[in-house]
Amino acid sequence: MTITLSVILGLLFVVTGMVKVVDLPESLKIRDHLGLPPELWRAIGSLEAAGGAGLLIGMAFPGLAAVAAIGLTALMCGAIISRLRVRDSVTMVSVDAVVLALVGALAFLITAG
Repeated sequence: MTITLSVILGLLFVVTGMVKVVDLPESLKIRDHLGLPPELWRAIGSLEAAGGAGLLIGMAFPGLAAVAAIGLTALMCGAIISRLRVRDSVTMVSVDAVVLALVGALAFLITAG
């Protein structure tokens, strides 16, 4: 279970992070909708990509995976707050909440086990 979650979430965060870093047009629409400055958006993307890579590399180094999972949990809390701040739909908030639950579960599995 831990390996499967690490791979899925690792790839997810590497991709979503890089989308922010390279300023893909759809990503910029989301950034503007959330009212975030470009520098912060790129920083979030860099942290997401690094966290995703940390999950993938962390399969061989559990300490790294734990730090990455905890950091991504914090990022997802910020994502939910950002969505609530702009009154996004329940669906959009729910998607982020599911990702938060998954990365939180992964953090628990790694640190407990």
